[in-house]
Amino acid sequence: MSVYDNIAFGPRHHGIKRELELSGMIERCLRQVALWEELKDKLKMSAFDLSPGQQQRLCIARALAVEPDVILMDESCSALDPESTLKVEELMQELSLKYTIIIVTHNMEQALRVSDMTAFMMMEEDKAGTLVEYAPTGELFSNPKDKRTEDYITGRFG
Repeated sequence: MSVYDNIAFGPRHHGIKRELELSGMIERCLRQVALWEELKDKLKMSAFDLSPGQQQRLCIARALAVEPDVILMDESCSALDPESTLKVEELMQELSLKYTIIIVTHNMEQALRVSDMTAFMMMEEDKAGTLVEYAPTGELFSNPKDKRTEDYITGRFG
């Protein structure tokens, strides 16, 4: 699938068919994720030909195209090099001014850098997703209330 079609997929599914409207929306979304200058002349190229960092930002542009209230990012930087990770984290910070972003990560340093609030969840008695603790990020990392949280963020288990 091309870069263009990747972003247009959701809006087309929701009934937007006019190419002029789609083209404007695609430019807006690519600008939001800092890909427009890199890809404006390559919109027909396959998304598989992009670097991993570009692919991740394209995924975010695809999400933005449907104008969500909430963006879920699951391990969004796990396969990226440090430079691409920085770009995605900066994008998260910028987008957090307009959108609620929920990130799922095992990278405690990243959670500390990009989160306002943090929830620590774990599997408990064959029940996945048990909420152990939820607090402002700085508080949770500097003064966790639950020993399981402290053990995890300090690397004692996990």
